[in-house]
Amino acid sequence: MSSCEAEYIAGTTAACQGVWLTRLLGELKGKQEGAIKINIDNESAIQLSKNPVFHDRSKHIDVRFHFIRECVEEGRVCVASIGTTEQLADIMTKALARERFCELRTKLGLVKLKQKCKA
Repeated sequence: MSSCEAEYIAGTTAACQGVWLTRLLGELKGKQEGAIKINIDNESAIQLSKNPVFHDRSKHIDVRFHFIRECVEEGRVCVASIGTTEQLADIMTKALARERFCELRTKLGLVKLKQKCKA
């Protein structure tokens, strides 16, 4: 699987979950929220999600993963480019050096708790 395909499929999954959460929050709050912003660090995947033309590189991708295209066309999802150094999802998907791990952990708002050992 190419990195473009993997990012595209991950973006579609994020769009699906984001649309669902937006609908749920809209029902709970009584008002509709705006478009969901999805940050992707692969330019090819972004272009694939914005362009509904059938490309040779996307013909092997299952139809269910083209949901993100519909969402972008309808304005429910906004796909934006983000640099690899600013991608917070790396903490969940990659083996990172300690310094980078701590940096991303801080950006996510997580804190290190001191554990007391009971002996």
